[in-house]
Order: sequence, then structure tokens, then C-alpha cells
Amino acid sequence: MKPFWQLCRQSPAPLRLFLFFASLAVLWLPLATPLYLLLRQDENLTTIVTMGLLFVIFLFYLPRWVKQVHSLDKPFGQYGLVWQKINGVELLQGLAWGFCFTWGLLIIQHLLGLLTILPPSTTIIRFALEGALTGLGVALAEELVFRGWIYDELERDYHPTTVLWSCGGLFGIAHFLKPLMEMIRTLPVLPGLTLLGMTLVWAKRGCRGRLGKPIGLHGGLVWGYYIFNVGGLIQYHDDISPWITGVDGNPLGGLCGIIGLSCLAWLMWRSQRHTATP
Repeated sequence: MKPFWQLCRQSPAPLRLFLFFASLAVLWLPLATPLYLLLRQDENLTTIVTMGLLFVIFLFYLPRWVKQVHSLDKPFGQYGLVWQKINGVELLQGLAWGFCFTWGLLIIQHLLGLLTILPPSTTIIRFALEGALTGLGVALAEELVFRGWIYDELERDYHPTTVLWSCGGLFGIAHFLKPLMEMIRTLPVLPGLTLLGMTLVWAKRGCRGRLGKPIGLHGGLVWGYYIFNVGGLIQYHDDISPWITGVDGNPLGGLCGIIGLSCLAWLMWRSQRHTATP
């Protein structure tokens, strides 16, 4: 392994990212393949199990990578995942921001007649709890990867502006990868995802590199949307273009969502203007 670690230490950030993902795949595929063959009749379960396994392997592999390549013993603290009161407060603040933003956006569209919000069913509390757990779980994993490890690797080699756009772009592309025709059909989602990735970078920088607020903001967005979408509280109108309300019901894929997210992005950008990231 010594030649491999030496290569990683001498490589620029793009190649380091590739080498990390390649070595991670070598560890993951032998375990994920039999699970895929065993569970493939249930596509959702297969995705949850194999992606969960990937994240677990990532968590165990990351400290070794950071120690060998960057001579650091505590990578999670380096990435902003620290057990501090202020980080917890910022997580709750971000959670409130994300949750209220999602609800506010959909309520405004309802008032404008672009969609209809239906009365909640008796199962709404279950969806709220599921959404909270799902949102925080997804946010923790994705923020540790994109605003944690990837951000740190890019920051070592590039100017902050390059890091901002690269981190946002990689976040958008990673969520957009699918068959070609499906990518073309859902193209409006890509700018929204990229802008969201940049917004979360600004949220991190506004907290001096801590990840609490980005995790909360990301989790709040997922939580709020989960309640409306999975809970069946939204009815889209056939006479309103999805390019306005969101392709496939994804608010980030519509004009209203982009406008709303731009306002949120401006607030996060403004909050980090006078905050120097360590």
C-alpha cells in the first residue's frame, strides 16, 4: 500500500478524489454485489442497504485515508463535525431555516394557485417523525462527504471561489446522474442542486467551518419536503407547467424553487461575508 499512499500524497485534488473513490469501490463492491443479488427484487430496500453499507465503509476508511495522505489523526474535527454546544445550536438553527423555507415556498405557491395543499391525514405525525430521521440521516452523510471531506480536499489546492463552484457542481452532478434521456428531461433540476450545494458551502463558512448549520439546513429541507411529498399533502395542477412548480414535484427543478433558493442562498452568503473560515 505504500506506493498507493505515496501517489495520493503527490497527486492534485481531482486525482486524489478519484483515487479515494476507486479504492473505496474496491472495498465496497465485494460486499455490495451479493447483497444486490439477494435483494434486487425490492429496489428501494436494495438501495438503502447498499448505500448504507457504502457510508459505513466510508466512515471506517476515511480516518486511514486522512492519516496516510494528510498526516491527520482526527478528520471529523478537521471537517467541522465537532461536539460543541455552538455546533448543536447552529444545527437547530439550520433545521428551522430549512424546514420553514420548504413550508413557506409551498404555502406561497398554494396561495398563488400554482398547487393545492391538501388537509393532513391522521398519519401526519408518523410522516413528520420519519421525515425528521430521514432528513437528518441524509444530511449527516452528504454534508460529511461534500462539505466535509470533498471540501477539505479541494481547499488544500484551490482558491475559495474555485472550491465554492466545484463543491456545488459536484453536489449537483452526483444527484443528477441517471440515464441520458432522464437527465435531459429533468435538466432544470441541475441548476437548483448546484445552487443548493453552494448555499450549504456558504452556511459552513458562515459558521467558521463547522458542519452543524449545513447539516441542519440540509436536513430541514428534506424533512419539510418529506412531510408534503410522502405524506400526500400536495396536488399539482395539470395546467401549470412543472418548469414553474418543479419537475417531478422537485421544488429545486422549477422557477419558484430557484427564486426561493436564491433568496436563501443570499442570506447564507451574507452571513459568511464577514466570517473567516479557519
